[in-house]
Amino acid sequence: MMSSAIEALYIFNQHNEPILEHVYRSRPAPSRVILPLYLAHPTPRPSLIYLPNVNPPTVLFSATHNNLLFLSPVSTETESLFVLEFIHRVIDVLEEFIGDPLLSNKIEGSYDVVAQLLGEMCDAGSVCNTEPNALRDDVEVSGFLGKLLGGVGLPGSSPALTPAGGLKQQLNLNPVSTGPAIPWRRANVRHTSNELYVDIVETLCVTLAPSGRPLAAFANGSIAFTSKISGVPDLLLTLSASGGKLGLEKAIELPVFHPCVRLARWKERPGELSFIPPDGKFMLAGYEVNLMPSNIDAKSLSSNNLQLPVSIEVSKSLGPTGLDFEVRLILSSTFLGASSSAPTSRPNLGTRASGRSTPIFGSSATGPTLQDVVVTVPIPAAVRNIADLRVSRGEAYFTPAESVVEWRVPTKDAAPSGSATLRCIIVGPLTDEDEDGTNGFSFDPANGSYDENEDAYQSSGLEPAKPAYMKEQKEYRDQRKVQQNAPLMPSSASVSFSVKGWLASGIKVDGLIVDTRKSRGLGEGVKPYKGVKYLTVSRKGIETRC
Repeated sequence: MMSSAIEALYIFNQHNEPILEHVYRSRPAPSRVILPLYLAHPTPRPSLIYLPNVNPPTVLFSATHNNLLFLSPVSTETESLFVLEFIHRVIDVLEEFIGDPLLSNKIEGSYDVVAQLLGEMCDAGSVCNTEPNALRDDVEVSGFLGKLLGGVGLPGSSPALTPAGGLKQQLNLNPVSTGPAIPWRRANVRHTSNELYVDIVETLCVTLAPSGRPLAAFANGSIAFTSKISGVPDLLLTLSASGGKLGLEKAIELPVFHPCVRLARWKERPGELSFIPPDGKFMLAGYEVNLMPSNIDAKSLSSNNLQLPVSIEVSKSLGPTGLDFEVRLILSSTFLGASSSAPTSRPNLGTRASGRSTPIFGSSATGPTLQDVVVTVPIPAAVRNIADLRVSRGEAYFTPAESVVEWRVPTKDAAPSGSATLRCIIVGPLTDEDEDGTNGFSFDPANGSYDENEDAYQSSGLEPAKPAYMKEQKEYRDQRKVQQNAPLMPSSASVSFSVKGWLASGIKVDGLIVDTRKSRGLGEGVKPYKGVKYLTVSRKGIETRC
């Protein structure tokens, strides 16, 4: 029978030094035993590793975040996603309480807060409370951090830990339940400025064949929501995509939602997210989109059908001996119309005074903006160096330690010419001739004489010249060199970039409504500011094979 229990959590810094060990139950293997076994596993390391040599045999779950390593050993049969989800919840909660980005010095400087959080989130191996809003009512945050949280409308210390609160609970003078009515939203939320923000981010993952035909194309989307509004608001977020309801169902595949989302409303009306949000920033939903068009024959597919901001082509084994290769980057003119210094503010989504009015959307002042274009070309380890690195735009450099060529391409003022090229020459390993360096002569130290190679001499001119034969011999030698140098050529190239104001899936926010009839504690005449941002990123996500 599978159990759902957390045995321990270990956190290591960027130098693989333990900064926190928290044991919940049983007697798991200590961190000094677990870490060497984890590091001995070849990279890339999976998030689940079986360690049979540990007593008892252990399954090790892992996650990395901001150069921090999180390990959780489990010696019993447990749901894998359960442990991994708990680790990621711990990361999110720590960022919420001690600040983003999550760094080792922040954890070391806030041991009291971290210990309270880990104790509240899991008790004796049983996961209890992982919602940041509810944890704020149970965890005492003192000092500067408490003042900071109190300054933005968050409680600086737990009400249950105050003398008055403790006396009330002991005497049971309050008939209302001590826990929050809504688990993910703390009670008595107050904000001086009422604001609602929607941030939709999609991460591309596209693989192209050498011919340019897409083999796979996906976008992983996340909808981040920021709620800074008083009381208990009841919200309705409406999404749309080209093709209407069917288009939206095709666009949003494998959706996952925060517990605050009413699933019945989504199933009845796909595209409508009805929810009471937690206070602050949280992940409202996630989804996956298959970008491969279904109405086009697979043989006639090309990268142009995906309407990507960039496309890449690699030509290798160029030059007389096949030591050159060229990378051609094509930038879509659709994404070059705006300067890279375009403002990034969200368009206003309008306001809502009653439950039936339609929100008014503002239009963005600029079009989609392509930024941070970086081409990465992995180089085989046998290559000694890269010579004559030439680019038509931007700058490129070769890092021997990582065996990679990185090419940064600026997109500002790139509209007149939407393409750029990189060409360089491979310097392969030393050959026997390079190491000998005798040019046809060898010295024998035993008798102090030279051995002469007949090929080192030029023809005397008395023999009849054979230009056709010599040309064929040269072509044959060049072909052999091209074949010998083929393993030194790159086998792939990838592109990283970001596009503001555009989503690969075509999903849009149609409306964000605050239902004043169902909401509580908003106050009369409250009209919150609403804004939305779209962002598409590729972290080496567009890769072409060659």
